[in-house]
Amino acid sequence: MGVFSRFTDIINSNINSLLDKAEDPEKMVRLIIQEMEDTLVEVRSSSAKTLADKKELTRQVGRYEKDAQQWQEKAELALSKGRDDLARAALIEKKKCSENAESLADELTHVESHIAKLQDEISQLQEKLADAKARQKAILMREKTASSRLKVKRNIDNDKVNDALSRFDRYERKIDDLEAQVEAQDLGSKSLADEIAELENDENIDDELAQLKAKMKPSKTKKEK
Repeated sequence: MGVFSRFTDIINSNINSLLDKAEDPEKMVRLIIQEMEDTLVEVRSSSAKTLADKKELTRQVGRYEKDAQQWQEKAELALSKGRDDLARAALIEKKKCSENAESLADELTHVESHIAKLQDEISQLQEKLADAKARQKAILMREKTASSRLKVKRNIDNDKVNDALSRFDRYERKIDDLEAQVEAQDLGSKSLADEIAELENDENIDDELAQLKAKMKPSKTKKEK
């Protein structure tokens, strides 16, 4: 059995409510779309038959009305010839044709009303089908996104990834140790450039000390006097 048992169930259904209650919304949407498409095929086939019936009824009404008119003319002709008996018989046939035409006209009215309602229901079904297909695209997109996120999340939490990161940490610590050993070898040793720089610094200090002595010497001379 499909999701819906009758055409009116589809027309009166609330797709959003069905999806909210469904354990598997994607599967439910597929079933809804399939049921709607199958129903559209059936209803359109039925509509085609009903339209054909309407055309046939219209032709029959036209024939009976035409026959009634012809019997009217025959009755008038019989009267003009003084044949009241034939005129009476012609009027009886005219009445039968008129009654048949009226009966079929009533049936045609009901058929036309049914076709109008059917067309309105088909329009509603097509709108719901379009809505269901749009929902299907949205659900598939959400599922694809969620699956991608889950895959990434699993890769992030994967033990192999964590182990690889731990190895990177160990490698970095080893490099830190090697760099520290190199720096330790340089401790206490001076390059030629360093020694020359120190000599320059000493010479600058000696010059500054000599200038300071020269500046302070006149002051001492005044105090002695």
